[in-house]
Amino acid sequence: MAHKRPARSGRLANARAIQDTPAKYGVWENPARWAALVCATLIAYIPALRGGLVWDDGRHVTAPDLQSWHGLWRIWFDLGATQQYYPLLHSAFWVEHRLWGDAVLGYHLTNVLLHALAACLVVAIVKRLSLPGAWLAGFIFALHPVCVEAVAWISEQKDTLSGVFCLAAALTYLNFDATRRKSRYFLALGLFVLALMSKTVTATLPAALLVILWWMRGRIEWRRDVLPLLPWFGIAVPAGLLTSWVERVYIGAQGTEFALTLPQRLLLAGRVPWLYAWKAVWPVNMMFSYPRWTVDPGDSWQYLFPVGLVAVGAAFALLARKNRGPLAAFLIFAGTLFPVLGFLNVFPFRYSYVADHFQYLAILGIVVPAACWLTKLAQSKGFAAALPVLLVAALGIASWRQSGNYRDAETLYRETLARNPDSYFLHLDLGTLLVQKPGALPDAIAEFEAAARLDPASEPAHMNLANALSSIPSRLTDAIAEYGTVLRMDPNSWEAHENLGFVYAKMPGRQEDAIAEYRKALEIDRNSAAAHFRIGDVYMGMPGRSADAVAEYQAALKIDPNFAQAHNNLGNALRSMPGRMPDAIAEFEAAVRSDPTLAEAHNNLGNALRQMPGRLPDAIVELQAAVRVKPDFGLAHYNLAYALAESGRAPEAIAECQEALRINPNYEPGRQLLEQLTAARNTPGR
Repeated sequence: MAHKRPARSGRLANARAIQDTPAKYGVWENPARWAALVCATLIAYIPALRGGLVWDDGRHVTAPDLQSWHGLWRIWFDLGATQQYYPLLHSAFWVEHRLWGDAVLGYHLTNVLLHALAACLVVAIVKRLSLPGAWLAGFIFALHPVCVEAVAWISEQKDTLSGVFCLAAALTYLNFDATRRKSRYFLALGLFVLALMSKTVTATLPAALLVILWWMRGRIEWRRDVLPLLPWFGIAVPAGLLTSWVERVYIGAQGTEFALTLPQRLLLAGRVPWLYAWKAVWPVNMMFSYPRWTVDPGDSWQYLFPVGLVAVGAAFALLARKNRGPLAAFLIFAGTLFPVLGFLNVFPFRYSYVADHFQYLAILGIVVPAACWLTKLAQSKGFAAALPVLLVAALGIASWRQSGNYRDAETLYRETLARNPDSYFLHLDLGTLLVQKPGALPDAIAEFEAAARLDPASEPAHMNLANALSSIPSRLTDAIAEYGTVLRMDPNSWEAHENLGFVYAKMPGRQEDAIAEYRKALEIDRNSAAAHFRIGDVYMGMPGRSADAVAEYQAALKIDPNFAQAHNNLGNALRSMPGRMPDAIAEFEAAVRSDPTLAEAHNNLGNALRQMPGRLPDAIVELQAAVRVKPDFGLAHYNLAYALAESGRAPEAIAECQEALRINPNYEPGRQLLEQLTAARNTPGR
């Protein structure tokens, strides 16, 4: 029997099996269910709500130079002002920063609520399509652990925000298709543009809509179906090309790591959907960064992936004469993944060709058919009726556990490395975190060594390893060797020359070598105030070179007039020269103006003022500022005690001496002063 074309009303051939009919019940009925869906999503993501910033979150949360109204203008009209040109996304971050600043809870809560709203839209779309299992589809999407990366990672608000606009555009367009009301069409188009301005992977929506329309009616008509979507394609294609260009030029998605041949890209495109489909069906062993595959056209087994993909598509195409659903789902799943299949370079390919958040919307091509099938299965009596409940509960528990990995960067990196130990960049980033953690320097060095071992050509790995080693006196020779490795890779690395000079400066008899390295850094970067500053420090440690030190500090300040530490050290150099005390005081004053929190400058200024006639009260004020800024500054407490004693304020001086000795019990000048003050207080007649 020939296949009977369905009616133009959009109902499926098997519409008799459908229970949730929008025409009868309405799409938005039963508010208790909507509330339950939102609450379930919030509960599943409670661990993420407690999380902090991870990986590149700091580059997405609005930077200080963009937090003004002019910064908002730059977000829209200054290409390169933000990491990616998604102006609506970064405008949302701008507004969020206005609301709660750097408090990360607000960002996480926004992401979770956007995801919950997207799940609600999934329910509405499935109901609009008159498919069974709308609520199950919404709950699966809301609680599926594959979505955790997009929801728990603040940077991926681009997924949840664009997902809401994309799904809202799809729902509105389906309404337009049924009513042909122009207002619905333009509203849908506007929502689609907002989706593109949040993330351009949503550019695949018009193609997905065509697939849905074909699935509904069994054919595509030019005037009814294609023509209204032509403007959508006209907007989507340039938007996608712009993003691809920004990825290459501004973000760095170019070079040898992205130089894939056409056969390699075809092999990659055939393999990627299989992993995503597997994770959608069996979401275990999820990780923040998957191993980066070696795509080799010479390995015959790698052709099994694209061949298998084509075979599945062909089988669904043959089946489409009886049931168009599987082919439509296949096309929507694979088509939504198109931007990340490997034909276009995206920066994360540097680390892995796949990422869970890449299939945030594509997973609906699997979730919706699965929900339909499970709903029909659950209609039968027996254990099958409990399957949807058990599935939703299992997914919710998995998402709870998975979102807990995002509570802080160290946890996320360690959990990922437990599954992907060969990720050099995660070893590198974990080491960078541990360097800043008290007592964790040996662990940081181990991570940097692992990164350098896994990727010997990684300049950052060797540089960070050298920097970490340079803080251990017994490992200075190893640090020098690592800086040498960096300079062999890049002889023009001013940073390596500068840091190497810093290591030489710590070693007896290597001061001239240190100065030579700083000079090499200045040949590469003449505007390095830090190099001049460090040369000045080396000269200060060499007898008779104070004048040279003064010249270098002044050179640093010519480049950076607000370099507080340079003002402070220049003041120290001038103080050691006869007749230059007034100039030294001027530099100390400039230092505390540039950085009022620089306790050393307050201390030095106080000491200098104490030696000037009539300036003892001013000296006490500065020394009090030093201990207020840095309460554990023992030397400043001693100097303040001395100044107070000179002003006749013995009880206060004794208290400061006691504080200095509490901080450093072995500080002999403080003990001597305390004994003198105590003896004087106990002397009769005083």
